[in-house]
Amino acid sequence: MHDWPAFVAAWLERAAADRRLRAVGSGTDVAFTLRCGDDVVWLHLVEGAVVEHALDDGFDRRVDVGLRAPREVWERLWAPVPPPRHQNLFALLSKVPEFSVEGSREALAQHAHVIARLLELGRSPAGGARGDGAVDSAALADLSPVTGRYVRVSLSTGDANVFVEQAGAGPDLLLLHTAGSDGRQYHHLLADPELRASWRMTAFDLPAHGRSSPPTGLGEGEWRLTTDRYVEAIVAVADALGLEAPVVLGCSMGGEIVLELALRHPDRFAAAVAVQGADRVEGRQVAWAKHARVNEKLFVPEWVDGLMSPTAPPAHRAEVRWAYSQSAHGVYWGDIEFYSRDWDARERVGDIDTARCPVHILAGEYDYSCTPELARATAERISGARFTEMRGLGHFPMAEDPQAFLAYVRPVLAELAGTAAARV
Repeated sequence: MHDWPAFVAAWLERAAADRRLRAVGSGTDVAFTLRCGDDVVWLHLVEGAVVEHALDDGFDRRVDVGLRAPREVWERLWAPVPPPRHQNLFALLSKVPEFSVEGSREALAQHAHVIARLLELGRSPAGGARGDGAVDSAALADLSPVTGRYVRVSLSTGDANVFVEQAGAGPDLLLLHTAGSDGRQYHHLLADPELRASWRMTAFDLPAHGRSSPPTGLGEGEWRLTTDRYVEAIVAVADALGLEAPVVLGCSMGGEIVLELALRHPDRFAAAVAVQGADRVEGRQVAWAKHARVNEKLFVPEWVDGLMSPTAPPAHRAEVRWAYSQSAHGVYWGDIEFYSRDWDARERVGDIDTARCPVHILAGEYDYSCTPELARATAERISGARFTEMRGLGHFPMAEDPQAFLAYVRPVLAELAGTAAARV
């Protein structure tokens, strides 16, 4: 980056050839500046393409939004493997005080999917930024051993038809998805032959998520998840399926609620594995996730993409974004009401009896929401809990990089297998 004009020229050449930028850029029209120390570039994106640029910010040019940071911050973003908290536009906005936004935050939210992708393309191809997310046969999970069906549950918010997928045989392992997504996040685990030989795995879509119907008592846009509603749904599904003392593994909001299950129902669940879970996570509620002037089908997938590791296979990251783009209006926002507002167990997790319900907490180093520091501190408040930091992984480890995640979770599940079998 010492030769700023040459860097910008190479960067925009990569952008002009990028399939994903063109594919998601329909309808975009935004002009913004990027200030890198004393250097600046003005860019005008239309339909996912940079149609004009200049190495200054002349007074007569339209500017909708500006991004400003010291040179060393941009250099970390554009490193072949950026360090944690520097991997993405939203990571920088959330965790790097020197990174600032000037102008319209609404314009940034409306065009975050193209601006973030353009920024990612500033990284050299050796860093993997050119991955367009196309899924090849090697990345596609073989789901032929997986069976799916519906179960009907009665909840305080009404009845719901809940979609369930199962695979394998052995003690029960119940898998809980993240906010705004569904059980497809666990397809790579359900397809894994070694896990299928050791566990009967069950993943289900919460009511109003994925292929499950909304509860009959809620109207469109009314979904709000609370701690009580969440526990109620999980127990109802486990009972309807006849799961006997399952080990319960959840990620993100699922990682939070498994701690609540260990508190409330230590004899109903054999063990709790909290992935990207802590006793309190603040700062994830954002108005743009349910806003009339922002396309949540584009914003929310980009908002969560920044939580993933930059080294995760691009095809798997694309799978995560794809599932998030299918969520119904307001469902992600309603889940975050639980994840980042309703849920606060800082004064209660110390009451978990790990002799009755063992607890493991795993956290990826690139997750800037539920950071390893938050997860570790939670484990330290629970006597007997075990903590593992997962290097090179982010907020959706089972989906963004399944093989890397399996290397961390297999030893945990092997340790819990005997506990689970003894409880049946």
